[in-house]
Amino acid sequence: MKYDFTTLVDRSEQGSGKWSGMKRKNFNVGKGIVPFSTADMEFKNAPEIAEGLKRYLDTHILGYTGPTPAYYEAVCAWMKQRHAWDIQPDWIVPTQGVVPALSWSVEAFCQPGDGVIVMPPVYGPFYGAIQNNSCEARRCNLLCENGVYSIDFDLLETLAAEEHTTLLLFCSPHNPVGRVWTPEELRRVGEICHRHGVRIVTDEIHFDLIMPGHTQTVFPNAVDFGSEIIVCTAPSKTFNLAAMATSNIIIPTEADRDAFRAVMRKYRAGNPAALGLEACRIAYTECAPWLDACIEAIWENYQTAKAFIEARIPQIGVAPLEGTYLMWLDCTALGKTPEELEALMVAHDLYFNQGTFFGPEGAGFVRFNLAAPKQIIEAALERLEQAVRSV
Repeated sequence: MKYDFTTLVDRSEQGSGKWSGMKRKNFNVGKGIVPFSTADMEFKNAPEIAEGLKRYLDTHILGYTGPTPAYYEAVCAWMKQRHAWDIQPDWIVPTQGVVPALSWSVEAFCQPGDGVIVMPPVYGPFYGAIQNNSCEARRCNLLCENGVYSIDFDLLETLAAEEHTTLLLFCSPHNPVGRVWTPEELRRVGEICHRHGVRIVTDEIHFDLIMPGHTQTVFPNAVDFGSEIIVCTAPSKTFNLAAMATSNIIIPTEADRDAFRAVMRKYRAGNPAALGLEACRIAYTECAPWLDACIEAIWENYQTAKAFIEARIPQIGVAPLEGTYLMWLDCTALGKTPEELEALMVAHDLYFNQGTFFGPEGAGFVRFNLAAPKQIIEAALERLEQAVRSV
């Protein structure tokens, strides 16, 4: 089947969070202008999902509904086929999102005042998960050399050895810098944490979105104590299903599942809704060809953007994109404060995530969502060039 990655759907009246956010910044934004901020796609969904949900609605009653054996089978099969990862159905804890699962993990496995390691610049809600549970973020800032990011293992060792450091919130692939960690990097992180009794919760929500030439290794497959690692996954980024509010949190150890579910019960957090569970099942059983085509479209957009910026806006640095569909741009050479940088971009109808969303370490950077029709990316690059030339 040939899939459509060129049609732009006008989401301005569909309740889209990022489109509404764009309008708040510029109520009179012109027609055809697309935001490149929040990590959902401007690509049309796989047609198999819409067709499958229609069949479901024709044959099911929408009463109280929980996960079915078919759902669990689909998740297990996807992990095996796509990631060479053998999991059991009872390891899967369905939730309505990875972000709440991060907070519940901190609450379940930390005490107030404990230290939680993060690797900035990193996805903003990591900090909220820590702060909301009265814990302390212990920052193991990523190293950067010529735009390529790596882990500071010496600093990680120091932080892990500190008193009351109990948890690492890890991001794999890393959002926003786009790194796909190698098995050796994962093994070293795991060994350091294991040696110091630091539990690992890894956010792998982008783990299906891996660019050509790279291979994602789920963290448990890189170490010999994988049963101790909690892995947060979802079909939401992979298949553009964020509105379905369905995530699959993989917790191999029964005691850990019990602790995690106890926090869920505290907040009356139930299962995802029926349509979300079914959309997940359909995606994992029918939509792998769409995903492969989607990755090709994202990779083409990245290559186009990288070549354009290097040739015409060399003041901006481009981090190599190994995973995710999020390009990390270094705009520090423009000499702007974060507020000035955002104002410059908005003045040229460019609506990115500002780097400070990922921590103060992101000041002077922006994150550019490439999951949009190529012609939309090209038009944005032209406006970006105009913005830089106006400085």
